[in-house]
Formats: sequence, C-alpha cells, structure tokens
Amino acid sequence: MLSPDEILQAIPHALEGLEVPGGMPRGKVRDFYVMNDGKRRVLITTDRLSAFDHSIGLVPYKGQVLNQLSAWWFARTADIIPNHFISTPDANVTIARETRPILIEVIVRGYITGVTSTSLWTRYASGEREIYGMQFPDGLTKNQKLHHPVITPTTKSTVGHDDRLALNDVTAKGYADENTWKQIQAAALALYQRGCDMAEAGGLILVDTKYEFGFDEENGALLLIDEVHTPDSSRYWKADTYKDRIDMGLEPENFDKELVRLWYVAQGYHGEGTPPLMSSDLIVATSERYQRVYEMLTGEVFEPAAYPADERIHAAVAEYA
Repeated sequence: MLSPDEILQAIPHALEGLEVPGGMPRGKVRDFYVMNDGKRRVLITTDRLSAFDHSIGLVPYKGQVLNQLSAWWFARTADIIPNHFISTPDANVTIARETRPILIEVIVRGYITGVTSTSLWTRYASGEREIYGMQFPDGLTKNQKLHHPVITPTTKSTVGHDDRLALNDVTAKGYADENTWKQIQAAALALYQRGCDMAEAGGLILVDTKYEFGFDEENGALLLIDEVHTPDSSRYWKADTYKDRIDMGLEPENFDKELVRLWYVAQGYHGEGTPPLMSSDLIVATSERYQRVYEMLTGEVFEPAAYPADERIHAAVAEYA
C-alpha cells in the first residue's frame, strides 16, 4: 500500500482513459472494445470515480484495485454462477467473454442505510414503507441489519441516472423472462452470502452490493459480468467497530467510497447540477481506502502498477486489437 505522499504525486498521472485514434466506447469507469472475433471484449478499468450518477474525478490506482479485485472474486464465485472473465493481461485490463447484457443492476442489501435517492434508508426516512415493491415495517433505524437480505433492482445506465424498479417490474417490463429472473435472484443472494462470509474473514461487513448479468453470445448461458464486490459496487463497514458505534448512535465505520458520498453531502451536493471538484485530501483518502479494502479482502499486499499507464496498457492489449 502506498503512502499518502506517493498517492499525491500520482494524482496527475491517474488514468482518465486510453488514448486511441477515434477513441472507444466509454462506461462510467471502464473503456472497452469488442475484438474482431466478436467473442471477446477488452475492458480497461480507468481511475474515473463515479458518484451520484456523475463522473466526479480521478483517483490514482482505483482502476487497478477494481480490476484485480474483481478477478479475485470471479475466481472465488464461479461455482455459484459462471462469469465472463478470461484473463488479466495488465493490472487495469480484463479480457472477457462478449455478452448480451441484461439492462438492470441487481442490488442486494443486507442493511437499511444509504444517502442516495435509490438507497433504502433515504426512501424509508421520507415515509415510504413500500419500497421496490416490498413492504417494510415501522420502527426500523438507520444502519440496522435486515431480517434477511433483499433484492432491489434498478435500471442500468452507462451515463446519467439509474431508476428504481419493483421486483415484478423486471419481468413485466421485459428486462428478463420469469425463469431467467428467478435464476438471477438465486445467484445474487448466493453471491451476497459468499461475499459476506469472505468479507467477515477479512474484518469487514458487506452491507450491500451490485451485480450485473448477461448472456454469453456463443452459447446463451447466463453469466455474471462487470465487477464483483469492489469498493465501487459494494458498501463495506468495519466489522469490529460496528456494534459499539451503533450502540453509541454513531455511523458505522465505512470502508468503501461512502466517504466520497458523505464529503459531497457535507458540501451541500446531492446529485443535482455540476459536482464540486474533489479535494486532494479526499483523493488521497479514497485511494488509500481502495487499496486497504483490497488488502483486507485478499490478504495480499497491494502492488501498484507503473504510471503513466497508457504505454503499458497499449503493450498489454496490442495482441487483442
């Protein structure tokens, strides 16, 4: 894990995107292209940080953490459901099977919390009791563990706002047929339980997380795609301080990008209009957080890849052009 000074020095070199003639399609944090065989996709995970459905800045080494941590999780969840992962020829690059994505994000929540418009606590605190088509009882408190994990789907947007869906909207609106949606829900709950168990072993609570699925373009099999249990797609809390902090009426000790959301809320920003620029201190703290999550989950020391990243990534993907 790098020191704050090393991270600060890396800020000007953080990976905004790969410069290629004509550019390439861009998601919130990943650039990609489909290989000539039409069967594989090259995914380049950048250092772009997204929050409140906006790209708000660059965080050094964030892309490397997401890419390598997802590869780690794909290897440890493939017995639950197959995934699109093939290889990682570079710290920021994944070669994946080409899929036909299902255009929803499947969010599994084990706790009632959050500050965004799609979070359970935001809706619950505003007086709603039927949320995502599910009924919640009176008397719940923020950051409380739910009796059982719940699935809260949203529409998937590469840019802009994700909209909430009720469970039955997924089939009613044609996002997936009934059998596929049953498979997805079963897989999502099993993935979440696996994630909870392994996070606990690393001293973390997996509070909630997001999964994406698609169909293999070759054989039509349902696959887990995108990323798994990263600090971008998941909310983590420190396990050893959770109970004491709740008992004292304090927020849990978050260990994900929630520190970014909370910083923006403290600036009075809730997603409308142009977001404020991230401070250098926030960028450094976020990079530290991502690296530390990687180390706690994997039990491995984070080894930063070289910056600037463009040359090494170009070399790594040359054979996949």
